[in-house]
Amino acid sequence: MERIQILHNPRCSKSRQTLQLLEDKGYSVEVTEYLKTPLNQAQLAELYTQLGLDTVLDMMRPKEAEFKQAGLDKTTITKEQAFAAIVDYPKLLERPVVIFNNQARIGRPPEAVLEIL
Repeated sequence: MERIQILHNPRCSKSRQTLQLLEDKGYSVEVTEYLKTPLNQAQLAELYTQLGLDTVLDMMRPKEAEFKQAGLDKTTITKEQAFAAIVDYPKLLERPVVIFNNQARIGRPPEAVLEIL
């Protein structure tokens, strides 16, 4: 069986709820604490593709102070700028993200991740 991976922040309630949901359904989950083990630009580019989002902003947390610190503008941000900022400030990655079978979903709400399992 393909592995299920969660990009997890244990301090985030949605992240904890999503992990609990997967475990309650009997899934074996590989937990990656992305703040401790940040993704690189190539991994972020792959994740963006797996998420199938309309815009790179959909995988980011633009309300975080780090968004402004990184000098980003919501109206003009490019994928390259976004990925570079997330590498520098992993906190900017929207969480949690569940990856399975070359697809990914953001767990907001937590049940959203079930559509790829």
